[in-house]
Amino acid sequence: MRVMLRAHLDTPISNEAVKNGTLPQIMQSMAERLKPEAAYFGPSEGGRTCTFVFDMQDSSQLPAIAEPLLDGLGAKIEIQPVMNSEDLQKGIAALRQG
Repeated sequence: MRVMLRAHLDTPISNEAVKNGTLPQIMQSMAERLKPEAAYFGPSEGGRTCTFVFDMQDSSQLPAIAEPLLDGLGAKIEIQPVMNSEDLQKGIAALRQG
């Protein structure tokens, strides 16, 4: 299932991670593990945010996905299902048939 993970990073913790070099390491590790179709980084709600869109095969993956961000960067995380335009068209077509 295609999901979007948005992580709002704790500012003091992520400031330290920038200084000691662990922030890019954590983000690289996340990208390697998730193999996202899209990844974005930027400010949101006054702090650092990262957003990954990826295929999550099973909900049992949640701990392994979330822990590096929670533990390493003090992040607040949201994970939700999302659709691209093809998925939306397919879903609407199925809705009309039902």
